[in-house]
Amino acid sequence: MAMTGVEIFKLLPKTNCKKCGFPTCLAFAMKLAQRQADISACPDVSEEAKATLGEASAPPIRGMKIGTGEKAVKMGEENVMFRHEKRFVNPCVLALNVQDSLSDDELGGRAAEVAASEIDRVGQRLRVDALSIEFVSGDAARYAAVVKLAADKAPDTALILNCTDAGAAKAAAEAVAARKPLLYGATAANIDDMAALAKEHGLILGVRGEGLDEVVDLTAKAKAAGVNDLVMDGSPKTAREIIEQNTQVRRSAIKKGDKAVGYPVITNCVREDTMVETAVAAVAVAKYSAIVLISHAEKWKNLALFTLRQNLYTDPQVPMQVPQKVYEIADPAGDAPLMITTNFSLTYFIVAGEVENAKVPARLAVMDCEGLSVLTAWAAGKFTANKIAQYINEGEGFDKVTNKELIIPGQVAILSGALEDKLPGWKITVGPREANGIPAFLKGRAA
Repeated sequence: MAMTGVEIFKLLPKTNCKKCGFPTCLAFAMKLAQRQADISACPDVSEEAKATLGEASAPPIRGMKIGTGEKAVKMGEENVMFRHEKRFVNPCVLALNVQDSLSDDELGGRAAEVAASEIDRVGQRLRVDALSIEFVSGDAARYAAVVKLAADKAPDTALILNCTDAGAAKAAAEAVAARKPLLYGATAANIDDMAALAKEHGLILGVRGEGLDEVVDLTAKAKAAGVNDLVMDGSPKTAREIIEQNTQVRRSAIKKGDKAVGYPVITNCVREDTMVETAVAAVAVAKYSAIVLISHAEKWKNLALFTLRQNLYTDPQVPMQVPQKVYEIADPAGDAPLMITTNFSLTYFIVAGEVENAKVPARLAVMDCEGLSVLTAWAAGKFTANKIAQYINEGEGFDKVTNKELIIPGQVAILSGALEDKLPGWKITVGPREANGIPAFLKGRAA
């Protein structure tokens, strides 16, 4: 079980030196208990206490990483059952599963599909994170060749070796060991060989069994063989079983401190019907799967799963924000319209998108309001006439504006009079109340 703040405090130096960034050792201990700080922040703690506290403060779901470089993906480190308690930490990995029985051209196309799946949504780059290569051909040499081909076609993408044949897995792992793939396919029949292979190359081992009891037995055997980085698959067959198994794992690890199930979960959501597959994958994304295998990566499916994942793994206590600056759209001249809004990501991208749809060159001044929307920022006193005027007078990017007209959101039309007083020489224009009115508004001005 996790240690309490008082138990942790007893192991600290109790000097209140503030070197950790907290006013007292007790305050630091409380943050350690809440897993909001790391013991390494205390320079004076003993090695014995550091070992004890390091183990106690480790997330109940073990953290690990697949792949190398910028597109390596993290898993685990989760420490809450529900997002509103704090936040979910590492977004689940969406992995496209392909079989080695496909032709080289088909395989190359699927790998390229993964590599090109990245989109920009409200300031975040979202993508299919990994490529899973499944061994179905029965030919170990073919499997190794396909794995290498996939690695070449998707050079930065994390790889998953979906293979229960230890001999085929060995040849494939040796071909791409430097990419640090996930070795997914340890079963009751091959656990010794697969664990030895994972340990030899320093790979994460994925164990799969029929139900959680068998999976727990396999993880124990893998740990005894010296493999500590593991992911689990209890082979759920339905969406209901996914929810039941994943919830049981999460609750046991977080609420009961059960180390035997303190590992990320991988869920195979591949189905013949792509609509059913998408629905099942959505369940896995929502209910604790760390890796979600799918068989197709159509753009509509990607967008649905990307959006769901992004919404779930965004910190509910920290609004998504874009940098404060003047954004130029469609190469505006000095007399182009100047609009202003807040730096809440969703507000910015909706407004900017509608300005682009208008096909009228314009500038959009984005003001730092701590990630709040227009009305919320106004109500909180962060989007006021005084602060807007200060931003216009002191902020960067306004030197290119020659027309001295500021278009404010229609929802805060009440600010227009005060802004005219605060910005002498400027004309204050009230824009549309809703973003979808921007194209007609701008086109009407340009006519």
